[in-house]
Amino acid sequence: MKWHQMEMYAFLHFTTNTFTDKEWGYGDEPESVFNPTDFDADQIIGTLREAGFKGAILTAKHHDGFCLWPSAYTEHSVKNSPWKDGKGDVVKEISDACRTYQMKFGVYLSPWDRNYAGYGQPEYITYYRNQLQELLTNYGNIFEVWWDGANGGDGYYGGARETRKIDRSSYYQWDKLIPLVRELQPGACIFSDAGPDIRWVGNENGFAKDSCWETYTPLPAKGETKAVAGTTQWQIGETGTQNGKFWMPAEADVSIRPGWFYHPAENDKVKSLEELVEIYFHSVGNGASLNLNVPPDRTGRINPVDSTRLMEFHAWLKEAFDDNLLRNAKVEASATRGESEFYDVRNTVDDDLDTYWATNDDEKSGTIVFQLPGKETFNCFMAQEYIPLGQRVSEFSVDVWQNGEWKTVTNGSTIGYKKLVRFPMVTAEKVRLTIDNAMACPVISETGLFLLPGVR
Repeated sequence: MKWHQMEMYAFLHFTTNTFTDKEWGYGDEPESVFNPTDFDADQIIGTLREAGFKGAILTAKHHDGFCLWPSAYTEHSVKNSPWKDGKGDVVKEISDACRTYQMKFGVYLSPWDRNYAGYGQPEYITYYRNQLQELLTNYGNIFEVWWDGANGGDGYYGGARETRKIDRSSYYQWDKLIPLVRELQPGACIFSDAGPDIRWVGNENGFAKDSCWETYTPLPAKGETKAVAGTTQWQIGETGTQNGKFWMPAEADVSIRPGWFYHPAENDKVKSLEELVEIYFHSVGNGASLNLNVPPDRTGRINPVDSTRLMEFHAWLKEAFDDNLLRNAKVEASATRGESEFYDVRNTVDDDLDTYWATNDDEKSGTIVFQLPGKETFNCFMAQEYIPLGQRVSEFSVDVWQNGEWKTVTNGSTIGYKKLVRFPMVTAEKVRLTIDNAMACPVISETGLFLLPGVR
């Protein structure tokens, strides 16, 4: 539940690639390349906090193998860079800043390492496990461990400069790495295309499908024997699996720029406010969480172009959702579970995710009618299920009362943790949510009605 309630956090792609103008480093980049001129973790995390983000995930090691902390297990790290005369630790400064600004901190540790000479051999698994242990024991609480599906291919590999292939289903020994995370960071969620806690949404556009299930059954890709990180039919992550085997909600990852790392040539290609709003509605608005990449530039700060856009985005969200038009509505339901006040329909407008309206077990549909104090103009409806009891709704519709009859303004399938639906602007004083079909009696926690501002 805590992860669901974050809704939006940031990815921080930062390494030697930032200075070489690459997306994937080959692994032969000299440590001297890494030298931010004005690194400021407070500026990075403070900016994200001000923009409404709840946490940050740092690429502690990307595919090039360069470590942003002084790992005891390699010389290919900040300790041999000119930055702070080799005495710096990016992971520590970012994690400390997260605590200062009451933000959650997560780590990305690439399984693929194009620098390490022993990659592809059993010795690398010991190396990787040791580095994971360093990150999970030396930097406080971790909210998410992020595992990338890119693994195996050409690389420097200590000077071999060759292509190496691995058995992706068995090489990394996920069955041993997952328990290690559970032991060292029991509160951390693990992300990959196979979970086990959070699944990849299946694209890098930040879009989940309109029908998006929080449950999921990972399936092995063609030619693979089992579904583990890097071997799944990841495309189905966009929708999830109705009645899936695992509670494994989607994380939608996307970059604010065309690339994942900072490139000076992309300063005029930062996503527009309109693009960010669309991403928000297709991720958070479809029950997923949004992981928006905001890469620090070569100074070691969030670039002014990016920070300006983030503030515009935050201001738009605040204007859009600060005024819930249902807050003072009179609410009636077609039925209430056991006619009990514990399940009263007024729970859907009390701004409390721990209360909810429910019907009896044999009632898998129902309606809620909201009588507004007067006529209001609006173009967005929000609903949230009480997900501690699972995701149940598979079909719903929203109607308004006009000219003596109900008129449907929108309909949809899943709701899950949160559903935001937009429709042409309409004026009415009565609104109806109909749960047309659910897998069990519906349990609705919160609802909202909003007038979205234009995107300027």
